[in-house]
Amino acid sequence: MRIEYFQLIDEIVEVGKDAGMIRARATVPEENTIFEGHFPGHPLMPGVLLIESMAQTSGYLVLSVNGFNSMPFLAGVREAKFRTFVTPGDVLDLEAVLEHDGSGYAMTKAKIKRDGKPICDARLTFRVMPFPTPDFRTLMTGNAIRLGYPQELIA
Repeated sequence: MRIEYFQLIDEIVEVGKDAGMIRARATVPEENTIFEGHFPGHPLMPGVLLIESMAQTSGYLVLSVNGFNSMPFLAGVREAKFRTFVTPGDVLDLEAVLEHDGSGYAMTKAKIKRDGKPICDARLTFRVMPFPTPDFRTLMTGNAIRLGYPQELIA
């Protein structure tokens, strides 16, 4: 996880393009300035960053389903539930499943686990639009490959 660059997943572990699912992994850094204020002496990963890590995982799923031809932008978060705290050094397993894709929107159900136990989950809605520039598409495919996304699945 590179919180300061808003890169909240470390690797894509599995892509089930036809099954509409993806798995990713992230390790919360041992030290980061965000923990100085959240909370001093009791560092916890902010819930909003957990939602963003689920959104990034889901975003790669939506990119996968549409062949990296359009960009998903987070548009809504529903039914978010937080069950326990996340602390520095925790290894997070993320999963997203596609629930809907069409009419310019996609919806996923995403969850995070640690050691097989649930941490949080949410239903996420994305507005799916053309990439703002061809360079932006190139950046996103490069990021996906860097994270371990199977290159042969990129159209």
